[in-house]
Amino acid sequence: MANNQEALMKRLLAGSVQCETPEHLAQKLAKGKPLTVKVGFDPTAPDLHLGHTVVMNKMRQFQDLGHNIVFVVGDFTALIGDPTGRNEARKPLSEEQIQKNAQTYTEQVFKVLDRDKTKVCHNSDWLKKLGSDGLIKLAAKYTVSRMLERDDFAKRIAAQAPISLHELLYPLLQAYDSVVLEADIEMGGSDQLFNLLVGRAIQRDFGQDPQVVLTMPLLEGTDAKMVDGVLTGSKMSKSLGNYVGVSEPPTDQFLKLMSISDDLMWRYFDLLSARPAEEILTLRSECANQSRNPRDVKELLALEIVERFHGAAAAQDAQSAANQWLRQRKVADLEEVSVVALGPGIALPNAIKDLGWAPSTGEVRRRLVEGAIKVDGEKITDPQHLLLVGNSYEIHYGRKKAGKVTVIGG
Repeated sequence: MANNQEALMKRLLAGSVQCETPEHLAQKLAKGKPLTVKVGFDPTAPDLHLGHTVVMNKMRQFQDLGHNIVFVVGDFTALIGDPTGRNEARKPLSEEQIQKNAQTYTEQVFKVLDRDKTKVCHNSDWLKKLGSDGLIKLAAKYTVSRMLERDDFAKRIAAQAPISLHELLYPLLQAYDSVVLEADIEMGGSDQLFNLLVGRAIQRDFGQDPQVVLTMPLLEGTDAKMVDGVLTGSKMSKSLGNYVGVSEPPTDQFLKLMSISDDLMWRYFDLLSARPAEEILTLRSECANQSRNPRDVKELLALEIVERFHGAAAAQDAQSAANQWLRQRKVADLEEVSVVALGPGIALPNAIKDLGWAPSTGEVRRRLVEGAIKVDGEKITDPQHLLLVGNSYEIHYGRKKAGKVTVIGG
């Protein structure tokens, strides 16, 4: 590994990974021995979803390079609840709920990681033993003022929302996990940066070489949309219903992935796909110049993801079942509507605007350029396309609007 340092660093930091101290990572890798890579998940919900796998895929990459992966099940820290991204304290879970969730986590994580090369730990094993004396000593290693610098707490203070004392302990307990495991690297989502940096500080105080902090982007949920040129939406979450679970049935996974917007599809390609970046760039270019249908490319993504968790045969079956369901739904949901033409026919943009499917003909023309409109199964890009009086057409406007449109004379 040390002989190919530059190539190795480039590979590990690919995919929008943020490294707080890249020179420190290079020093650790240069030692040429396996590093301890730690990632923790609190079992606050019963299932893992694709958002979790953004970090897990990077864990697998380290694992394939011969490093030691430690998957920490935060069954003790889950009793407190991570305050990250919260505008109020988390509702406490019972130990029974946490243990049940932890069981499914440890089963599902091996859909990504190599079971034989992964060490699974529960942080209750050492945090319960810490005791009140140990907890007080740990709390003495960090100041309240520094803890309140974190964005989540600052916002709650500004909003005069309460902060419970036990929430201040969470980053310290997560940091102590790193001390016990002597972690060389800790990974997490970008929202975990504060917690991971506390780990560096506490390790240093315990006389250890501080861990390198790697953060990965948060995956938007399936309902995210492009708004004014910016991909907008909440992160994937089971509580918000915008998730794709790693253990969901193949057809359900396929349908959820086919339902995402074309803009979101590229984000999923970047964060979830194992395809080379050059191939993804080519697919994106082909969609942009309309030589390839975005829907077909989305199927490639759905097939890849479903195959990862269920195998190739199940992915092919899911594709067939999903497409059959989508065709049946389109036929069943097709609304019969009519538009009035003042002459022998009406231009397609005017018809769609008159149907109330679009706010303006300009918007329709933009969607024509995107290849988002079909008439009787044919993609139409000509804004002068004429719908003739007396005829009926099956028109699909994007994924949300469709109908059997009859043109009547005015």
